[in-house]
Amino acid sequence: MARKHSKHGPIEEVRDEEEDTPPAEVSCWLCGRPTGKIIVWHHPVPKSRGGRDVVPMHPICQQTLIANFTNSELQRHAMDVDALLANPSVRKFVDWIAKKDPDFTATMAKKQR
Repeated sequence: MARKHSKHGPIEEVRDEEEDTPPAEVSCWLCGRPTGKIIVWHHPVPKSRGGRDVVPMHPICQQTLIANFTNSELQRHAMDVDALLANPSVRKFVDWIAKKDPDFTATMAKKQR
């Protein structure tokens, strides 16, 4: 069984100067806005299609991609954001979301298939 306390006494906290700096801001892969408190790690090429790379996204941006594209379409576009933004629905969404807070959420439409 693990010990609750170290037998050598309390551990002293060692603080580096790096810990005092705020974490680097991560941008959403689709809309380019800074991410908020919740970051979704999205597979641009779906895992079912052999995708291994992940990119940071807002949950609402990921929901929009899932609602507008099938897995085979996402596989074809791969890491090309411009190809995804060529879709009128996605372009309209990105233009609309650009003025919103990074932690903004809303209900999304169902898949249009």
